[in-house]
Amino acid sequence: MTPEIIAHRGASADAPENTLAAIQLAWQQGADAAEIDVQRTADGQLVAIHDDTMLRTGGVDWAVKDCTLAKLKKRDVGSWKSPQFVGERIPTLAEVLTIVPQGKRLFIEMKCGVDAIPELVRVLSAAKTTRDQTVLIGLDFDTIVAVKRALRNRLAMWVTVQSVRKNRGREQVIPPTKQLIRKALAGKLDGLDINDLVQRKPGDIARIRCIRVSGR
Repeated sequence: MTPEIIAHRGASADAPENTLAAIQLAWQQGADAAEIDVQRTADGQLVAIHDDTMLRTGGVDWAVKDCTLAKLKKRDVGSWKSPQFVGERIPTLAEVLTIVPQGKRLFIEMKCGVDAIPELVRVLSAAKTTRDQTVLIGLDFDTIVAVKRALRNRLAMWVTVQSVRKNRGREQVIPPTKQLIRKALAGKLDGLDINDLVQRKPGDIARIRCIRVSGR
């Protein structure tokens, strides 16, 4: 299995996260893919931002869901990182998709609910990116399953977590990996991403990597 280098929120160590500048820099630095977070605005647009508000990256305590795209676009979201990024604006998902080159991929983490699906379908349908260039991911199981049902021709993966609990002196991984796999299969998802602090045995890691959740 060839490792894939995914730039988290773009090249966020060197550029303001979830901006076009960060995504462009990720390609320049040789990333295979970039990941962005998507929220829904008051007027139904999908924008790239991690937090529920603009406070950390835009300097104002505006809830993204309560603001129109036009209002959000008025705020600088680059200067908090460095003066060289002054004037950077919050991008829409559609804008990010236009700068994904051939051979690169974009992981789109859904931070919003099912009410964003109609716009997601519209934006992806209008984009020039291929099926394999976009991967839809989310922590909320019901939302990502609904996304997959609406976009059967797109890749959709569930992101979840595990922890270790001691029971009568023995360590147990909670929830069990098999249980998570069965749930992902039932949702007809294309992948399962387990983020955890569990120290796994090499055999367990190999087994998880070899699982094709889609069943195909």
